[in-house]
Amino acid sequence: MRKDKKEINAIVLDLLLSGRSDDARPAFKRDPLVQVVGLEQFKLLELVPKHLDIVIGQSVYIGGGERKDIERVMRRISYDDLSRGAVQELPFVLTKIVMDRESEYVDFYNKSISITPKLHMLSLLPGIGKKLMWEIIEQREKKPFESFLDISERIKLLPHPERQIVNRVIQELQEHQTVKYCLFTSR
Repeated sequence: MRKDKKEINAIVLDLLLSGRSDDARPAFKRDPLVQVVGLEQFKLLELVPKHLDIVIGQSVYIGGGERKDIERVMRRISYDDLSRGAVQELPFVLTKIVMDRESEYVDFYNKSISITPKLHMLSLLPGIGKKLMWEIIEQREKKPFESFLDISERIKLLPHPERQIVNRVIQELQEHQTVKYCLFTSR
């Protein structure tokens, strides 16, 4: 579970040239907006771009100091605030983030622990029940997993372990206010 901190880099999910459609102001008075997902805590944000050369899938710096592409961070948004385009793009962007940081998420499979006597972190991943959870634990005790490929080869019922991570992140974003345990996102 992650501590809440500011995002420094993000990936563009959608560019809203006329701003939000639910903004009551006339279109010419609205700033263009960029919807992004943060790389570290998967925070969903709306940003005001400095220019319109930003493309979907682009990485943008949103930390302190001089920003090349972003004028300012407008606000943190919920999953429900995402445009249709951003919702469609999100699984692809999350998959890329998870694959780019594979060792971190393989470590999750290797080091996850029980949260309560009856609830294990692994069982919070969509599609992983008690039987599969115990198989993962038994295999990692024999030898720690080295990659997603290693996990999928040793755990036959888990052909794409990265999808469980991505699906959990989406679940945490969708149920942000009600999900009890955040494994990969912050509240």
